[in-house]
Amino acid sequence: QVQLVESGGGLVQPGGSLRLSCALSGSIFSIYTMGWYRQAPGKQRELVATITPGGSTNYVDSVKGRFTISRDSAKNTVYLQMNTLKSEDTAVYYCNANLASTFRTGAYWGQGTQVTVSS
Repeated sequence: QVQLVESGGGLVQPGGSLRLSCALSGSIFSIYTMGWYRQAPGKQRELVATITPGGSTNYVDSVKGRFTISRDSAKNTVYLQMNTLKSEDTAVYYCNANLASTFRTGAYWGQGTQVTVSS
């Protein structure tokens, strides 16, 4: 079984920083594109950032210049460094990975971690 375990969420003041981590474990053969999504109350889940195995990154316009996605392939972990946080960044953040495992090849999701930006 494959698990994606997120950590690092919490409450932070506007202008502050947080670093999210997502560790993958289980019978994994290959990990392809990894990413972070978020869902604010009453809104649809949206893509925040993605990173390919080669390190190419993509960001939604609203976080460009403030968020940085990275991955440690040796640790099967993806990170999201979030700086200059704004109240509109408040959401549940979900880790996503496209990978091949013993069971299936496809998209896997973490359970989500709450990020609240408020004074």
